[in-house]
Amino acid sequence: MPENLLAIDNGTQSVRAIVFDPRGKILYKSRVPIEPYYSTAPGLAEQDPEVFWKAVCDACQNLWVQGVDKSSLAAVSLTTQRSTLINVDKVGKPLRPAIHWLDQRRTEGLKPLSGFWGVAFKIAGASETVAYVQAEAEANWLQKYQPEIWKASFKYLFLSGYLTYRLVGRFVDSVGSQVGYIPFDYKKQDWEATWGWKWLAVPVDKTLLPELIPVASKLGEITAEAAAASGLPAGLPLIAAAADKAAEVLGAGCLEPHIACLSYGTTATINTTHKKYIEVIPLIPPYPAAVPGQYSFEIQIYRGYWMVTWFKQEFGLREQGLAEAQGIEPETLFDDLVRTIPPGSDGLVLQPYWSPGLVFPGPEARGAIIGFSDVTTRAHIYRAILEGLAYALREGAERTTKRSGVPITELRVAGGGSQSEAALQLTADVFGLPASRPHVYEASGLGAAMDAAVGIGVHPDFPTAIREMTHVRDTFEPDIKVHARYDELYYGVYKQMYKRLQPLYQAMRKN
Repeated sequence: MPENLLAIDNGTQSVRAIVFDPRGKILYKSRVPIEPYYSTAPGLAEQDPEVFWKAVCDACQNLWVQGVDKSSLAAVSLTTQRSTLINVDKVGKPLRPAIHWLDQRRTEGLKPLSGFWGVAFKIAGASETVAYVQAEAEANWLQKYQPEIWKASFKYLFLSGYLTYRLVGRFVDSVGSQVGYIPFDYKKQDWEATWGWKWLAVPVDKTLLPELIPVASKLGEITAEAAAASGLPAGLPLIAAAADKAAEVLGAGCLEPHIACLSYGTTATINTTHKKYIEVIPLIPPYPAAVPGQYSFEIQIYRGYWMVTWFKQEFGLREQGLAEAQGIEPETLFDDLVRTIPPGSDGLVLQPYWSPGLVFPGPEARGAIIGFSDVTTRAHIYRAILEGLAYALREGAERTTKRSGVPITELRVAGGGSQSEAALQLTADVFGLPASRPHVYEASGLGAAMDAAVGIGVHPDFPTAIREMTHVRDTFEPDIKVHARYDELYYGVYKQMYKRLQPLYQAMRKN
């Protein structure tokens, strides 16, 4: 009986096809790099949807070249980057390039909500938040600036829904993939009720949206056409997984609310899984978890570990050149750079708000570094970046604990930054908690495979899948003395920075 699971993970930089066994071991892996997006004007980020589909097919075809036995596959699952949107016609043909999740277009000047909802949000002091949603919603931009495209659209899909159509020939999508500015009720995990305010803020005809399928349920079967393009066996069931962050949380083993998953990726996040719906930040909903009916409490630091890339590009050419000459990974030398500086970076403290948030931090937020002295070097700046991100995520953990009433006692760290041992130790020291890495780097792919395993019956439930398929690779214990030093800086400096600098940020925003 086939037991292996194939996970397709369409990330920002690449598409990966990974075969896992029922114990969570990677048997085969294929990675196809993709150009994330192209830009025709400042702030725009778009991509030809065919780029994503071709990469999926190429990644799968590479597996068969490696000798994967197709008959060993019990099911396939799909996880993708969030909030990339595609308009298609009746036969699933894209009508325009995909609007990438990194796109920054906004639709200003839209009419505020009126009537009952307008009054309700005004009384609640939330009118600015609703206006932000209206401006950010890609559907509003399309209706205003490309009405002919909008009128011709048969379906309005996330990348997950588009790829699902290409694989099974149905306009369906996983509940777990619904993250973005759409009329989705995050509490019910279904489309908004007809009387809900989101249909007014983002006016989309419900017929444009796909049918939603619960996580770990069957989306369909691989069609003959998809089989011909990808080499996937026709008739293989496609099981609903979740968006990449939620899948990563599951793959890291964070099913209980006291275990937090830190994702050190382009956007740094802290996530915990809960059965109860709670808005950690008012009006910012918890997203669907990779477990049916559960919620992923998420706090984001926009441009999180992108800041590490920024530093390497701006200040790290020496290490990159040395690494290339020595035939080693640059991260090894950057870890060495971190270790040359004491915890606390000799008083240099960084606030990592290189890109603002909606509520946390506020839309006026800017990044800041304070505490420069005559001993400050670029190594201090690099360590301060890692410490600032850890401080911000710790603040997110405290918000989550306060709202949920569940203390966080363990950390799992995933994403590209998790490969840095220096970053893991620093994280443990800032939080004062043990920080562990999952046994595989491909945590989002593993989470998708776990959804497939439960959905197809390889494992009877998610606790069993967690126990059998995800394991801790190594754990970094906090140094008590170092944690005490970080506590001094966190409470005495870091947590004071935003409220002291906020008036200046607001003044900058006006200019």
